[in-house]
Amino acid sequence: MTRPDDPATTPAAAPERPAEIPLRASARRAPGATARRGPADPVKTLLHDHRDLCERAVDPLEIAAGLEAHGLTDRTAARYRHRDVFALAEELYARMPPRAHDSATGGPPGPGPETEARAAWTLLALLPGAACLATAGVLRVTEGLLGDGARALVTVAGALLACLALRACLGRGPLRAPEGAGRAGMYACWLLSYTVYGEELLAQVMTGGPDGPWDGDAAPLLGLAAAIAPAAWCAHLFTVRAHRKLSGSRALEEFGAGVRPLLLTAVCLFLGALLPLLYLADLGLGGGGVPVAAVALGVLFFVARLLAAHGLPEPGTVALAGACAVEAGAPALVLAARLPGLEPLAQPVDALVSTGGTGAVSALACGGAALGLLLHAALALSRASAHTRA
Repeated sequence: MTRPDDPATTPAAAPERPAEIPLRASARRAPGATARRGPADPVKTLLHDHRDLCERAVDPLEIAAGLEAHGLTDRTAARYRHRDVFALAEELYARMPPRAHDSATGGPPGPGPETEARAAWTLLALLPGAACLATAGVLRVTEGLLGDGARALVTVAGALLACLALRACLGRGPLRAPEGAGRAGMYACWLLSYTVYGEELLAQVMTGGPDGPWDGDAAPLLGLAAAIAPAAWCAHLFTVRAHRKLSGSRALEEFGAGVRPLLLTAVCLFLGALLPLLYLADLGLGGGGVPVAAVALGVLFFVARLLAAHGLPEPGTVALAGACAVEAGAPALVLAARLPGLEPLAQPVDALVSTGGTGAVSALACGGAALGLLLHAALALSRASAHTRA
């Protein structure tokens, strides 16, 4: 006879089934728990590390440029399971909340300014050349009518107007540089002064002087001032074309290979405008030909400002300082060689001047600095991070 408390017949066994339900429920949560113990999403980790960059970006291109600036390359992008930095940037951009891109719902703004803005900075770029041309015209018309003091006053007033116009020109447009890029102004003033007076000064020093006031050649200064407008347009064209190249590239190497010819084209276009302007200025002021040093100085200024406009002012400052050091060192060596036992110090300067004239010193200083800076720009401006909008 079966006992009432036999486990096979007692209804107390029924509650055991509900007790199994939590076990099955916990089994359903097991896959989620296993996923949490697995490897973390690498893109999510990268998004966490660069969240500020991704929140500020208005398009994937800015994210790609920022990642490259932090050292991420197409090869390292493979660690995040993407073929290149651009594809990785697109996923980071897509993972951001929609509110982070509300300002970009109408599409990212183009790299170039509007027509009115272009007209404004073009007009400003013409003002330094106009100020120098007006000053040269007044001095030519009043030659023999005004005394030395009055002519000096006209020259100082014209130089002040040209400096103010140049400052306004460099404050907006494609030649505008971020804050902190104005440290090269002192070096630029030295180079311009040497272009006007340096050859005569060096000639007097080498013949036992300086003996007194020396005549300056204002033609290079006029030509360089007039070349600011084409420099602004060449910089604008380079920036626009580089941004389009960045938009159409799918790899950092592809973008770098495409932007270097654009840089060379921009420099050649600037040279094509600079040479006629220097020639016309020399012809109008009755000079003795276009100096090579003025051409090299124009290229040096253009490349330095182009780098500064893209957030890289330091290389240009170093190049300008190096050119100043060479130009200042030449007369200093000649003067130091007058001391007993230091005569060999003047031999390099004597050899250079005997070969190419007094203008060879400035040509070597500015030409070498321009060439070195151009090679650096070919590397620096081929990086996507140099073309992000401020």
